[in-house]
Amino acid sequence: MKILVTGAAGRIGSSVLRRLLGAGHAVTAFDLETPSLRDPGLRTVIGSLEDAGSVRAAARGVEGVLHLGSLMSWRPQDADRLFAVNVAGTRNVLDAAVAAGARRFVFASSGEVYPESRPQFLPITEDHPCLPTSDYGMTKLLGEALVRFYERRFGLACVILRFSHVQDAAELLDPESFFSGPRFFLKPKIAQLHMLGQSDVAERLRAHDDGADKLVLSCNENGRPFRMIITETRDIVDGILLGLDAETAAGETFNLGSHETFDFEPALERMARETRLPLVRVNLPGPGVFYSTSSERIRTRLGFRTRWTVDKVLDEAVAAWRDRAHLANR
Repeated sequence: MKILVTGAAGRIGSSVLRRLLGAGHAVTAFDLETPSLRDPGLRTVIGSLEDAGSVRAAARGVEGVLHLGSLMSWRPQDADRLFAVNVAGTRNVLDAAVAAGARRFVFASSGEVYPESRPQFLPITEDHPCLPTSDYGMTKLLGEALVRFYERRFGLACVILRFSHVQDAAELLDPESFFSGPRFFLKPKIAQLHMLGQSDVAERLRAHDDGADKLVLSCNENGRPFRMIITETRDIVDGILLGLDAETAAGETFNLGSHETFDFEPALERMARETRLPLVRVNLPGPGVFYSTSSERIRTRLGFRTRWTVDKVLDEAVAAWRDRAHLANR
């Protein structure tokens, strides 16, 4: 099959490219940057989702589209660009898919279409009301509406996958990681809070910062440790490929994520024990992050199974942290 992958240079996109090329597909990679992968079956088009001409050129002749590209930001100053890239850009990709005569369109949405910080019931199923609390989540919900509109209007077979939080196991304990650094390490969390305009909270946390690397256990205002769904990238890729290939996936919306919750307290205690880094427990304003998401629909209808349990992810994370520490001390 001839397949277009948007966001092809990203963490998920580059993993998808490897799997598709390994299966013998002819793949066009579309992104602002050139993917690091080199393969005779790979065609690369550099461009922005906001540029309809570039998107259409990339989609020419394709039979399937994996629309993984988006802008991900929670900074208030990025709101306008979020809507330009994630909403208008998604329309550009849909237009290009229809023009190319594509048979399948897979859209990477997000669990942020739900009110994950204030769920009405748990676990969150696909039938939970979509009430996003961030601009990013809102742009993903609008993208979903566009996908269903093009499906009704043009007969394009579409699949919506609502991703959980995605993480490479090897970067879980990397303080430089875009996601894991602020989530699990004290100094990056302080920097992120400042960036999000929560300087008063950041300054409260600064009292724990003596310059040394420290892990941080985030709790809500009442001291309840955070809980969420974190899914290893390789499992997410498995789900994406099911969305592309499974006949029964067309027209459906699926939560795509681990069947296990990632409970911060036991996970951070293990991280601290195995890295010997100090662990600071902090209470943050508000209800905090505490949710679980059901993957029952994709498991039952498409046979999706996660291979990377929380324990297996932590095993790899600790091994990668030790490797980095060894290199730093050479």
